[in-house]
This record gives sequence, structure tokens and C-alpha cells, in this order.
Amino acid sequence: MPEPAWRHEGTEPDYRFTLANERTFLAWIRTALALLAGGVLLHQFATELDPRFAVTVLSVGLGVVAAVLSVLSYTRWRANEIAIRRGRPLPFSWALPILAGVCLVTSAVLVVLLIVG
Repeated sequence: MPEPAWRHEGTEPDYRFTLANERTFLAWIRTALALLAGGVLLHQFATELDPRFAVTVLSVGLGVVAAVLSVLSYTRWRANEIAIRRGRPLPFSWALPILAGVCLVTSAVLVVLLIVG
């Protein structure tokens, strides 16, 4: 696989910054895997929760969010790496407030399903 062109832009950063950026990427991937696992577990083991359609929608939603977060984690890592190489500020990301909102909505729906069911 050829090396991306942006790897030759700017100056080679201190390896500690590159490794810190990589650890952040891995944390985002772990979060995506946790959301995916939560969706699978919810679908498989929350058989007592009704309506079943709502549980299925919530499970699929968590899977979709996990997939989107996986893509976002790479694009965020790449944008940070380019900013570090060029000596620019790190770019802002809407991923954090959106992820927090998804967790809030998921928690609220689960609480409602637990209380009603």
C-alpha cells in the first residue's frame, strides 16, 4: 500500500505527538466497538423489553453509530496528524457532542422501556 501524500507534508513531528494521536484513535475505535457490543447485547439479551421493535431499532442504531464512529475516528486521526505536521491548531470535531447526544438518547429510551415494560 503506498504511503499517503500528506505524510510528506510539513515536518516530521515528535514521535510522542504521533503516538498520542494514535492512542486517541484507538480510544475512539474502542468506543465504537463498545457501542457495537452494546447493540448486539441489547438485541440478544433484552428479550423482556417491549415493544420489541423499539429494542431492535435501538440495537441497529447503535450498530450504525459504531460504523460511523469508526470512519470518523480515522478522519479525525488523519486531520490531527496533518495539523501536527503543519504546526497548525487541531481541528474542531462535532463527533464529541453528537456522540454524547446519542448516548443520552439511548439511555433515555432504555429507561423509558424499562419503566414501561
